[in-house]
Amino acid sequence: MPRSKTASRLLALTAGASLVAMSGASLAQDLTASLPDNLKSIYIGATNPVHPSAYDNFAAPAKPWKWCHSESYQGNPWRVTVTNELKRLVEAAGATFEVSDSNNDTGQQINQIRAFIDKGCTVITSIPGSATALDDVVKAAYDKGIPFITAAGSVTSPYAINVDSNYGAWGYDMIKAIAADKGGKADILMVEGIAGHPIVVQEKEGADRALAEEAGLKAVRTVNGNWTANVTKSAILQALATYPGNIDAVWTTGSESRVVAEAFAEAGRPVPLITGSVTGDAIGYWKANPDKYNFTGHGVLPHWTAETLYRVAARLLTGQHPKLNTLLMPIPAIKLADFAGIYQACMTPDAVSVFPIPATDPVPESILDGYFSNPAPTPDYDYSKVPAAC
Repeated sequence: MPRSKTASRLLALTAGASLVAMSGASLAQDLTASLPDNLKSIYIGATNPVHPSAYDNFAAPAKPWKWCHSESYQGNPWRVTVTNELKRLVEAAGATFEVSDSNNDTGQQINQIRAFIDKGCTVITSIPGSATALDDVVKAAYDKGIPFITAAGSVTSPYAINVDSNYGAWGYDMIKAIAADKGGKADILMVEGIAGHPIVVQEKEGADRALAEEAGLKAVRTVNGNWTANVTKSAILQALATYPGNIDAVWTTGSESRVVAEAFAEAGRPVPLITGSVTGDAIGYWKANPDKYNFTGHGVLPHWTAETLYRVAARLLTGQHPKLNTLLMPIPAIKLADFAGIYQACMTPDAVSVFPIPATDPVPESILDGYFSNPAPTPDYDYSKVPAAC
């Protein structure tokens, strides 16, 4: 691919010194200065790497596209739903779609991405298993003219485009929500996702920052649930068995709030306030057990994760140029009071593969426009065609 001025600058920086050391917060502020105010605010407190875009001179490739998707883990319904929705969108645009899954093996994910490069993929999208380990292979894709675009976890390579959210702020906000609900005093069980995953690191940084500000809050136990229902439930039951003390709230980083509530019920413990991301099975559990479930959180939903990833990639492939390399998307807040309006008959306690579909696009095209220097509507995209939850 022809090198842009920005790409040449990135090459010079990475050849001579640490890009992270030379860029830092000041570079991030410079880059976000060109964004609309509604987007600038999303970056407040973000720990995501922000670099100049290496694709400000990217030439649109010819169709049909060969779209390759590198997954680091397909072991839960959320990830499977992301892949299925991305596949639907890609094939609706007339492109071929191929997916790989490394099952949390970073070395395997690198090998699978190299295989995609050798196959001559038009674009590689990915949910990465590591923030740093993929950097060399991301650069290898870039050198072959193949854009590398991530979702649900940023990589540190300046040669990627990260479609992400401010998960540090989300981790922070969930602790603050607990403080507000509990009058500033609570003992908290912390349930993290996959250890070392970029999102987990960001969320924990945000949570720790909020805990440092809230003297009355105490993290009494921390476990890893791997964003997987049976692992989460087992980890919580073990924690409850070894910690007989009071637990007022559970801070979670995933979509397993229903099994969190079930674990407390099975252990005969009082129902705590649970944070996290809303799911169909959680709404179904609330409907069946309104006195055994208490939630405050957001909708980190798989459909809009796939949709924002697809739209950024499709815009790039049709000649639109991102202003920077990390594009943060807002996470819609969803409270327990919203459940009655979201509930549908298919949302039962067993509906682990059902996720709410917001009535309107959580990330409208106008938000995405602000991230591109030459914006235009995403081709072959219509939010009204997103499959219904039921």
